[in-house]
Amino acid sequence: MKRFLFRRILQLIPTLFIVAIIVFFITRMLPGNPAAVMLGPQASAEDIAAYSEQLGLNEPLHRQFFDYLGNLVKFDFGNSLSYNQPIADLIMERFPNTVILAISALIIAVIIGVPAGILAAKKQNTFLDYFITTFSLVGVSMPIFWLGVMLALYFSVNLGWLPSTGMGSLDNGLWDFLSHLILPSIALATIPTAQFARIIRSSMLETISHDYIKTARSKGLREFIVINKHALKNALTPLLTVMGLQFSNLLGGAVLTETIFSWPGMGLLIVNAIEKRDFVVVQNTVIFIAVIYVVINLIVDVLYKVVNPKINLDSDKGGA
Repeated sequence: MKRFLFRRILQLIPTLFIVAIIVFFITRMLPGNPAAVMLGPQASAEDIAAYSEQLGLNEPLHRQFFDYLGNLVKFDFGNSLSYNQPIADLIMERFPNTVILAISALIIAVIIGVPAGILAAKKQNTFLDYFITTFSLVGVSMPIFWLGVMLALYFSVNLGWLPSTGMGSLDNGLWDFLSHLILPSIALATIPTAQFARIIRSSMLETISHDYIKTARSKGLREFIVINKHALKNALTPLLTVMGLQFSNLLGGAVLTETIFSWPGMGLLIVNAIEKRDFVVVQNTVIFIAVIYVVINLIVDVLYKVVNPKINLDSDKGGA
């Protein structure tokens, strides 16, 4: 286990270095001068040039890059060009909101997707199985930006049941907080729900075909016990991988959902920073999300060992 953790931590360095290179140069390719965007259309060319010099935008590109890497090594994210405050404070302010949204979506996905997958496996080749499989395919293929707009249009604009924008506050009561959370959570949970249903169905079909399941049934055990105590436990290992990846995707990929519902999280922060050409915020928030992504995958690998002690994480191949 120690060798595995040490090896994976070392792998963080080249991974994050590559991400830093890609993000740095992509943000520099964005059209428009950040100084001109921040000063507004009334600014003179002299003012824009002076402000660009103040922001260090006139430095050679390679020097800007090495300064950026040096700040990352020192865990110094610098100051936002547009928000005029430390980027670390912006991340710590917005990241908990994204975590709340991601966890809510993951809970919805588990509550709906896992039972749906189990039910589809138990009723294999029946109408119910085909129904769940079809809707899983639709869920995976569903454009989130379209679904989010449709949810807001129907439940907020037409019915007036739920708010469509912003984040509620617990100071105004639990319902105010939950009512703002429902629509974006449902939109964000669509793809992982479908993924969980498909993975659990496939894994359960493989598990219940094993001899020990047939033996358990021959002993007269109730089907509920056979499925939930014996089959489901052994079918959870593939789900752990998908859950870890999906949670990472929810944290880093909530850009569309947060933008549609004006949810004040990391995704909306990145979109606003791109609009303002605040590339410093963009590149540092993406690096932060990349770190979270790799750490979550590391936690998932460790959970493998907890669920299945036969897995040898210290082997060079990382397998059993």
